[in-house]
Amino acid sequence: MLFDSIHAGPSMLAAFLASLVECVEALTVVLAVGAVRGWRSALAGSAAALLVLLLLVVVLGRALDRVPLHGLQLVVGALLLLFGMRWLRKAVLRAAGVLPLHDEAAIYARETQALRGQAAAAHAWDRLAFATALKITLLEGVEVVFIVLAVGAGHPGLLWPASLGALAALLVVIALGVVVHRPLARVPENTLKFAVGVMLSAFGTFWAGEGMGYAWPGGDGALLGLVGGFLAVSLLSVQWRRRQALAGAKGLAR
Repeated sequence: MLFDSIHAGPSMLAAFLASLVECVEALTVVLAVGAVRGWRSALAGSAAALLVLLLLVVVLGRALDRVPLHGLQLVVGALLLLFGMRWLRKAVLRAAGVLPLHDEAAIYARETQALRGQAAAAHAWDRLAFATALKITLLEGVEVVFIVLAVGAGHPGLLWPASLGALAALLVVIALGVVVHRPLARVPENTLKFAVGVMLSAFGTFWAGEGMGYAWPGGDGALLGLVGGFLAVSLLSVQWRRRQALAGAKGLAR
């Protein structure tokens, strides 16, 4: 079906990639907590946060069914567009060399050093480890929940594909964390954020347009055109910012 190929697949992929980025960032801190303070409290904090996030998805997902579709598409589309453009802007600046790349290894070292500076727990239950793992998992997880709900709210039936994409990302990161026991520094995080920014911006534009009653040329196929348009503009922006940075460097050297 056209609906399945145009909406469900991209929805699942967008949720998977966005969740993968957030899960990798959370994993880095949880690994640091577990290595320094102990795994029992770190895993307990992460598990508690995941339970809270699951309940949040269930409650908000049911609430979405009571909101008129066009109004929901307009609001969610606007928010999703703003969210995607924020990711895309940072990804473009990092790809152009204006901002430094996200370094999970450096974050792991920094978190490890900070945790070692705290007094060790006198008993098996470490409140600092629990609170740190809970906080980082909730912080990154809330963004995942928002993306899942926003992507799933665009059309009826998309919440499940988006949820499955996020769940798949979580399972992949957990499996890799168990196997390697170290930060996933080789994950091309900026490339993932670039792709996610493009997809979320396209989804947001599409949902907002439908919410305003706009009839997209080509119907559902316009979503693919929006993805291509945002990708092309973003790649051109990377080249433009690189030339700007190079020109600025030459000007300072004179």
